[in-house]
Formats: sequence, structure tokens, C-alpha cells
Amino acid sequence: MKYAFVLTALFLGGLTACKNGNETFDASGTFEADEVVVSSEISGKLIAFRVEEGQHLDKDTVIGQVDATGISLQKEQAEASIAALSQKTADVSPQVRLLENQLTVQQTQLDNLLYEQKRIRNLLQADAATGKQMDDINAQVEVAQKNLLVTRQQIAVQRNNVATQNRAILSEGKPLEKRVAQLEDQLKRAALVNPVTGTVITKFAEEGEFTTAGKALYKIADLSTLTLRAYITGKQLPGVKLGQQVKVMVDDGKDGYKEFPGTLTWIAGKAEFTPKTIQTKEERANLVYAVKIMVKNDGYLKIGMYGEVRL
Repeated sequence: MKYAFVLTALFLGGLTACKNGNETFDASGTFEADEVVVSSEISGKLIAFRVEEGQHLDKDTVIGQVDATGISLQKEQAEASIAALSQKTADVSPQVRLLENQLTVQQTQLDNLLYEQKRIRNLLQADAATGKQMDDINAQVEVAQKNLLVTRQQIAVQRNNVATQNRAILSEGKPLEKRVAQLEDQLKRAALVNPVTGTVITKFAEEGEFTTAGKALYKIADLSTLTLRAYITGKQLPGVKLGQQVKVMVDDGKDGYKEFPGTLTWIAGKAEFTPKTIQTKEERANLVYAVKIMVKNDGYLKIGMYGEVRL
């Protein structure tokens, strides 16, 4: 997230060709940096927070920890619920085994009846048995066959019912697994990781305090390169281009200037009125264009410091 310091003053002569003693400049402005406000991604107590203002931090450095005991317990609960699902499933084996035993008995009875049916048929052909005997054995064979079919259907239905019931129970596992993954991700976010290399500008929290997701903990910026935001006039606009090398002058405190090379990296696409820090009505009516100049910092430049530009 980019935050810029608001320009506090622009010099009147910098919009055309400002003079300071014997020095002539084309524009002036103040230095700013790309600032990142770092916050916690979860809520909780800061059980560790190793950040001090002015401290240099490297990217991906772990600088603190948020208490995530509650999240850890929720994860364990979800994992226990997954493990308990297998205990809720029904075992089809006892019911099916009973029906299969019954099926074996019925099959044996049918085999005996078929043998008896064949014997009576042979006796009937030899006029040694009556038609009634044949009708009776045929009826018994038909009943046995139907009973066998019914038992087989019962086994299939039992297996299908139990399988459907078990699928419904086990289907609860997928959402629980996603919940575990979600909580695992939150546990990882309990560690506070510095996102960029830079210097801590402002510290907003202390170890032991309670923080919430999104609440600012500290502000960090890379001070190795600063941006000078200045304004040029419409007459100066045709003479500048992106990537142009310029000279940036900073007051050295001894009635002189310290010179830095700079690169023009951005030019506003629209004109705006001169900032109201210029008090005269005539100058406020002028239209200007904002520009940004990147300047390598040797440690001398500070955020908010004034700089002069020579195009």
C-alpha cells in the first residue's frame, strides 16, 4: 500500500526559474517515499513483536507472533470430527452374512426339490406316480425359487442402503478437510512477516497488546531511493521526458547545496492549479504539472526535506 507525504511547501520561483542567491533552479519540491503499512492478518494478542523505529528490516523477516491458540484448538476439533466419521459408518457385513446364510439354505432346499421333481417326473412316465404328486412338487419348486430371488434382492437392498448411509456420513469429511486447511492457513498467518526491505518509520503497537486483522502495526519504507515530487509549468513541459537525467540540489546547511543525480520517472497527465501554499492570487491561478524524480539516497536525504531541481 503506497502512502506519500503531503507536500508542505513549493517555492514560488520554482515554477519558472527560482533564484536562491546566485543559484537558479527550474522547480522545487519535497522528498517522499513509498511507505508500506504492515498489519496483522488475524486478531489476537501480540505475544512477540520485535520492531523498533529506525530499525532496518529485510524482506520476509519474521518480526513477531500473534497468539493463535483459539485457531489451533479449532483445527484440532475439526481433525477429531474427521476421525469420528468412520465410527458413525454402518457395517453391512453382519446383516449381509445372515442373509447369505439364509440364501445357502434356500439354495440347498431348491436343489433337493429339483432332484425330487426329476424323480417324480420319471416315476410319472412309468405310471408309478400320480399327477397330483407332480403338481405338488412343481408348486414347491416355484415357491423355493421365489424365496431365493427375494433373499438375493434383500441382500442387494441391504448393501445399497448401508452404502448410501455411509456415503452421506463420509461426505461430511470434505467440508471438514477444507476447514482444517483454512485453519492451517490462519495459523501460518499468525507469524508476522515483514513484506519489504526497508527502515521502520513509525511503530503503532507494542508487545502484549491485542490487535485485530487489518490494524496497523508499523510503517516501513525503503529509504535507499527517495522520490522528489515537484511541479513544472506548461512552458517547461515540452522540454522534459521520462527517463531524463536531472540534477537535484539539497541545502547542505552551510549556505550551499549538495548535488544528487536524479531520474525523471513520472509526469502528470493533467494540469492542476498551483498548490495553495503559494499565497498570491496570481500564482495560484497558474496551471502546473506534477513530476516525480527518483534520487539515490546516501543517507543524507530525509522524507519531507526540500529539494531543488535543475532540468
